[in-house]
Amino acid sequence: MSETVRNTVLFGLMAFLIAGVVVVQGWNSALLIIAMGLISSIMALGVNLQWGFAGLFNVGIMGFVALGGLAAIIVGMPSTPGAMSAGGFIVLGALALGAATIALAIYTYRRMPPGWGRTLAMLVIIVAGFFIFRGVLDPAVDRIEDINPAQTGYLGGINPRWAEFGVDADLFMLLAWPLGGLFAAAAAWVIGKTALGLRSDYLAIATLGIAEIIIAVMKNEDWLTRGVKNVIGIPRPVPYEVTLQNDPAFVERAAGWGLSPVEASTLWVKVCYIVLFAVVLVLLMWMSQRALHSPWGRMLRAIRDNETAAEAMGKDVKARHLQVFILGSAICGIAGAMMTTMDGQLTPGTYQPLRFTFLIWVMVIVGGSGNNLGSVLGGFLIWFLWVQVEPMGLGLMNLITAGMEEGSALKEHLIESAAHMRLLTMGLVLLLVLRFSPRGLIPEK
Repeated sequence: MSETVRNTVLFGLMAFLIAGVVVVQGWNSALLIIAMGLISSIMALGVNLQWGFAGLFNVGIMGFVALGGLAAIIVGMPSTPGAMSAGGFIVLGALALGAATIALAIYTYRRMPPGWGRTLAMLVIIVAGFFIFRGVLDPAVDRIEDINPAQTGYLGGINPRWAEFGVDADLFMLLAWPLGGLFAAAAAWVIGKTALGLRSDYLAIATLGIAEIIIAVMKNEDWLTRGVKNVIGIPRPVPYEVTLQNDPAFVERAAGWGLSPVEASTLWVKVCYIVLFAVVLVLLMWMSQRALHSPWGRMLRAIRDNETAAEAMGKDVKARHLQVFILGSAICGIAGAMMTTMDGQLTPGTYQPLRFTFLIWVMVIVGGSGNNLGSVLGGFLIWFLWVQVEPMGLGLMNLITAGMEEGSALKEHLIESAAHMRLLTMGLVLLLVLRFSPRGLIPEK
């Protein structure tokens, strides 16, 4: 079987599975799977760029995704009245003070000769800077969080009233997607400058720890993201269902489709998201393929396969690693902003690094590490299984236990076990692929 035929068959089977969802559960569930499959594919592309191209073992994916969600708040939400005057400018000054402290410590480390004097000087700078930083920051934060804490209690965003200038404010939300990529890229630069010299296993530990720190900050710093109180009502670049339902032209069109206005509006919104997400995925896929077949991509694969030989040929291994780490993280940040935009809310408690990082890695491994098309297939397939296996498992357990007596301990145990079908299936799929197709369903050429 040729490569083209094989790929066509695999994507055809994926389309068949989604068509089955349409038949069993309806278009609403199927379109949601497609939308989230597109976002998952974009995340998998970012991880594949790092691991498949350069061999970087990054398990801090959720930290970059969360930064993308933060960008959606900053772009989409209005600023909280009085927050900047109450303490916002002081917070910005405190952050600048913290950055200056770090810069001074680095300068001292580089300028002073090794010894106790340098160690003592750095210790004094860091400790004194920390207490000054907290002394400036904490009172300002308290004043911000005291502003209507039930509804705001944070700085808010920068979404201006673009309608006054004839610009759709909701369409302005599209800027959150590249901004999410910039946030993630900036964080990746800082992480890469400090952690990319580590061995792969230590790099994994470092990136996981930093992702946990990012998410912990978003959970606990209410002045920035409202913490676990969540930010709701984030604008979105597609029409609202209520707006469509009150539009006579749309209601007439829905009647022509044989749908109620409520059902038609729900489906139409999801279709709009799918179109936007598909455009982003196609653009990123095109750029990734161009990079893969460029001299830069070939150099990265050479570094991945043998760093020592590549370095002997005059390649700057660390600089190339930093480049690809930033680019892959930026793609994850874009996906995070897209996901938050579609949800219409930011819930920092849902970013679980160990759980969802594992899911993205399974997408890359099952689809085919080093192959962009494989990452897209893996994104759709694993997301489909993630959302469909549990209801399928529950139906299977109900069928198996249909003849058992009501109240039976075994029947209750089997039905309750359906909740664990997700993780069981992920492990089983991963084992089967690694056994029968160790390079993935669409392997790297």
